[in-house]
Amino acid sequence: MKLKVCGMKFTENIQQLADVNPDYMGFIFYEKSKRNFEGIIPEFSNSIKKTGVFVNEYIEIVISLVEEYRLDAVQLHGDESVDYIIELKKQLAERRLLFIDENKQIKKKKNQHYISKNEVEIIKVFGIKDIFDFNVLKPYLDVVDFFLFDTKGKERGGNGTKFDWSVLEKYPFDKPFFLSGGIGLSDLEQVQIIAKSNLPIYGLDVNSKFEIEPGLKNINEVKSFKNKI
Repeated sequence: MKLKVCGMKFTENIQQLADVNPDYMGFIFYEKSKRNFEGIIPEFSNSIKKTGVFVNEYIEIVISLVEEYRLDAVQLHGDESVDYIIELKKQLAERRLLFIDENKQIKKKKNQHYISKNEVEIIKVFGIKDIFDFNVLKPYLDVVDFFLFDTKGKERGGNGTKFDWSVLEKYPFDKPFFLSGGIGLSDLEQVQIIAKSNLPIYGLDVNSKFEIEPGLKNINEVKSFKNKI
């Protein structure tokens, strides 16, 4: 069970969380969010995948931020279509090949472009309330690496509420997914129950339930949660 901590905002807090070593650390690039990120990401272990969260953003801007912040994953939290994702992946692949080719011509390693060993992962978010038509996921199966199921609410994530996890019992696919939406320390028992199911849950995505204020995480609580899961 992977752990993704999303909505990071403050440099010192990011460094403290890096010491906890979650599998993914999320940065929201969405101006309407209280957790919108506009700072510098400090250096931390490559084992933590830096994830950029976007909402109906121009592909050119997504690619620019992937390169600027050396993102390992892109989380699409809007109404992005299959065609949008195909084009995004195409342009990301082209940029990656270009950088690889340019690096071959640069002798000094310090002058080379950063290239991740792996292709950028694509996570597509879908909001769930009481019911959900899983057929809407079919067109996305071949173009994303993971789904992420969050609670449908007023905000594009970070609403702090859970949806009815029993809805997932009807999930018909093998595509792995992140479970999100108001998950906190008090949900450990429920997490243990759903983890024992046959569902392809890849990881848990946590955010607001571990916050002191928007974007500032309680590191001790995150550490406790990580140890227990």
